[in-house]
Amino acid sequence: MKSMEADMADLERGEEQQQSGQSGNKGTDWKAELKSISILILAVLGFHSLVAKPFYIPSESMMPRLLVGDRLVVTKYPYGWSYVSPSFHLLPFIHGRLMGKLPERGDIVIVTPRGKRSDYIKRVIGLPGDLLEIRDGQVILNGKPVRQDTQPNLRLPIDANAPCEAGQFPGRQTLGMEGQPFCDLPVKRETLPNGRYYDVIDLGDRGPLDWFGPIKVPAGHLFLMGDNRDRSADSRVSLEEGGLGGPVPVETIGGRAEFISFSLDGTAGWNPLSWLSALRGGRAGTSLHPATAAKDKTR
Repeated sequence: MKSMEADMADLERGEEQQQSGQSGNKGTDWKAELKSISILILAVLGFHSLVAKPFYIPSESMMPRLLVGDRLVVTKYPYGWSYVSPSFHLLPFIHGRLMGKLPERGDIVIVTPRGKRSDYIKRVIGLPGDLLEIRDGQVILNGKPVRQDTQPNLRLPIDANAPCEAGQFPGRQTLGMEGQPFCDLPVKRETLPNGRYYDVIDLGDRGPLDWFGPIKVPAGHLFLMGDNRDRSADSRVSLEEGGLGGPVPVETIGGRAEFISFSLDGTAGWNPLSWLSALRGGRAGTSLHPATAAKDKTR
């Protein structure tokens, strides 16, 4: 009997020691936690720098294709990698690209102007060696006018991210049949020599951006323009005025825009649930690669 009681006491003491040992192991291993978090951060930064990253459209410069509030996916690898490929632009200008490849005319690219930290998004119009001029709002490429065809006006619903302000689009606000407000914008379809086409906004109020050049695009450079031709700080605009300051070095190209992931109308708050009511329908999944026209043998 005493032996049984002794065995029970030993068993209870063993359980207490085991529980005591388990409670002692409940402390957080902060070193291991920080290591795991650091690895995760490095993996995300590596993916953003080498593969793809999200991009937010903050201005009207690429309308009608891109609207303020659009979220895009930009891939980093199509043209190789350069000093602007890392997510944070901390490096000085470095010549050359790793596994470099020139963009095609018509590609939508992100670019970091020399001496700046922020990314712009524009369309590639001129390649190295091209003779380029903007004459009365029309692109003249290597002595030939780039084809422009007038399209039906774009009737863009007005929202918080597309307010159709008088300073940007004077006299362009209109009402639909049911009283809903729209921004009525003139559109032209531009077709490049390689057959790729896209729509641009041309307000027709001829200003300084409608005349440029002629210039020859230097070797290792690209001439970029926004699709909203009268409201884009691109290669036609000096660095001091917030533009790209002429043709840009290929090293400053950070990637290619692939597709729209989703778009918000500007009414969303910090709560992600509010994004549901702010989503613009019909934009998610839209490809940003320009279409290519069939070759016209009569031309």
